[in-house]
Amino acid sequence: MEYNTSRSKMNISEYGRNIQKMIEHIKTVESPEKRNILAKAIIQVMGQLNPHLRDVSDFKHKLWDHLFIMSNFSLDVESPYPIPSAETLTKKPEILSYPSNNIKYKHYGRHIERMIEKAIAFPEGDEKNALVKLIANHLKKSYLTWSRDSVNDEDIAADLATLSGGKLTLDDKVRLHNTSDILYKSKKKKHPLPKAHGNQKQGNYPKPHFKSRKPNP
Repeated sequence: MEYNTSRSKMNISEYGRNIQKMIEHIKTVESPEKRNILAKAIIQVMGQLNPHLRDVSDFKHKLWDHLFIMSNFSLDVESPYPIPSAETLTKKPEILSYPSNNIKYKHYGRHIERMIEKAIAFPEGDEKNALVKLIANHLKKSYLTWSRDSVNDEDIAADLATLSGGKLTLDDKVRLHNTSDILYKSKKKKHPLPKAHGNQKQGNYPKPHFKSRKPNP
């Protein structure tokens, strides 16, 4: 009886023991032409055993890579793709550099700071004033997202001046979105009302229709 402990190690167990034995058999074949034919036949069987790989881009390339990995990179056959090496599997990925930007107000986020930087460089005029008002309304919305307490427009204007280094100021005549409207819209998004089916409007149902019956003679 053959035990798993006495068998060769399977680097990719998804293909099964029979595929592993086929690959081991190819190593013993002396003819290079015959080895290439057998390798292509095994690739076809591997594709049939794992049809989900067909949805992956370059699935043929992946099958050939798996073939060499299962052979411990000792299979001497011609491949239509670059032959991988053992170093490619053991190579450690490069360390990602995480951003070290200090966000002054975390509840506003880094993106709003970048928008403010773009607004500072914007030419003076009505478009810049409209952009500043848009940013201020976004600041107020973000503030109310993290704190359900009411916030004054003066506080938002002060935060805008702080984030822009005093280069963006909100005009006293500008009125931002009402706090109750912002809270209502955010609540409505979280708990939308059920939609009416068909042509029926919510709370407006058609009146029942009764057929008139003629009296029996």
